[in-house]
Amino acid sequence: MILNIFLLIFGFIILIKGADVFVDGASSIAGNFKLSKMLIGLTIVSFGTSAPELAVSIKSIISGNHDIVLGNVIGSNILNILLILGVSSLFHSLNVKSATVQKEIPITILITVLFSVLLSDKLINGEGVSSFTRVDGIVLVLFFTVFIYYLLTMMRNKHENEEDDEYLSLGKAFIYTIAGIGFIVLGSNFVVDSASYIATAFGVSQKLISLTIIALGTSLPELATSVQATRKGEYDIAIGNVVGSNIFNIGLVIGVPITIFGGINSINFNFIDLFTLVIATVLLFIFSLNDKKITKKEGLFFLLVFAIYYANVIITG
Repeated sequence: MILNIFLLIFGFIILIKGADVFVDGASSIAGNFKLSKMLIGLTIVSFGTSAPELAVSIKSIISGNHDIVLGNVIGSNILNILLILGVSSLFHSLNVKSATVQKEIPITILITVLFSVLLSDKLINGEGVSSFTRVDGIVLVLFFTVFIYYLLTMMRNKHENEEDDEYLSLGKAFIYTIAGIGFIVLGSNFVVDSASYIATAFGVSQKLISLTIIALGTSLPELATSVQATRKGEYDIAIGNVVGSNIFNIGLVIGVPITIFGGINSINFNFIDLFTLVIATVLLFIFSLNDKKITKKEGLFFLLVFAIYYANVIITG
C-alpha cells in the first residue's frame, strides 16, 4: 500500500513535467511548420494525451473488464470539459476561435450524441439491457474517419502563422514532443495502476473505479497539458486538446478496439452518466458561442456541475 501511494505521487510529478515539455514541443512544431496551434491541439496533442485511454481500453476489453472500457471514456470526456476547462479557465479566460465554435465543437456534439444513442438500447428500444456491438463500433470509426478527413483538409488549407514568437528548433521540438508524450504515458500508468490498486483494496466497484480513479488518471495528461498551455497563453492548444481528445476517445479509444475485438453486453451505466456527457458538451458550445471565450464564471459553473455529478456517482456507487 505504501509503495502504491509513493508511485501515485511519483506519477503525478512525471505527468506534470511531461505535459510542460509536451506543450513547448507541440507549440514549436506549429510555429516551425506555420500550422495553426488549434490544428496541433486537435491532432498531435489530442492523440498524445488520449494514449493512456487507448491503452487502458485495449487492456480492459481483452481482459473482459467491459465497465472499465466504457467508464474510462465516459468519465474522461466529462472530466475533460467540466474539470479541465473549468480549472484552466481559472488561470485565464479561454479564447475560442470562430472556426472552433462553428466546426470542431459541433463535430464533438454530434459524435457524443451518436455515442450516447448507441449506448441507450434499454431506454430507446425498451430492451432488458444495453449493449454496444461491433456494428456500433464501426459506425463510430466511420464518423471518426470523417473527422480525420476534415483535419487533413485543414492541413492542406493551412494559413501562414504571422506571429513572431521564438520557437525551439524543429529537431528539438520533436524531441520535446516525443519525450513529453513518453512522460505523460508513463506518469499516467503509475497513477492509474496505483490508484486502482488502492481503490480495489477498499472494495470499490469496477464501474465506480472506471468513472472516477481511472477516468481521472487517464485524463491527467489533458488536465496537465491544458493548464500548462493556458498558463503559457496557448489557449488554442488548451481548447483543441479537450475537443480533439473527446473525439479521439469516442472514435478511436472505443470505436477501434470494439470493432476489432467485438461488442460489449450488459452495460451498467445509468441515464445520468450519458446525460451529463451530452450536457457538458452542449454547455461548451453555448459558452463558446456566447462571447467566443470561456470565462472564469463559466469555468466555475463547469466545476459546479462536475461536483454535483460526481457526488451522485459516489453516492450511488
